[in-house]
Amino acid sequence: MNAFDTQYALSTKANKGERHRIAFVQACWHRDIVDRCKTAFLETMQSQDYAQEDIDFYEVPGVFEIPLHVKMLAQSRKYAGIAAAGLIVNGGIYRHDFVSTAVINGLMQVQLETGTPVFSAVLTPHNFHSSEEHATFFREHFVVKGAEVAKACVETVRKIASLATV
Repeated sequence: MNAFDTQYALSTKANKGERHRIAFVQACWHRDIVDRCKTAFLETMQSQDYAQEDIDFYEVPGVFEIPLHVKMLAQSRKYAGIAAAGLIVNGGIYRHDFVSTAVINGLMQVQLETGTPVFSAVLTPHNFHSSEEHATFFREHFVVKGAEVAKACVETVRKIASLATV
């Protein structure tokens, strides 16, 4: 089944009044911050007529593992959209730029290869400090990003479903 066939099947499901399944993949590092994204994502999806049962949640150890997990989920053809969340910090060595580039490029490649839209809340602060003030800022920022990713997911999934019926 190619990407068009998958999206056509998903649009047929939507035309029957059924909601699309969505996946959310999150890295476990900095869970206290990244969990805020997941919570905001779920709350916003529910405000857009999705039920918690429509969304499958997955965890991976770190952000580097996200693209492969997302690719396997996309290849399953079960999901109309997949969101990813993680925090990449500058741990005092110059590798965070390489990791963030690899992750974002990987997520883009997945959606181009599979036709399943992928949404990223994988963030790389310029200089992350483990102080409570800085952690609080990013906890709040991940709430905003979770809501933004959910809105983008809902809108994109609906638009792609409507394109498949043209």
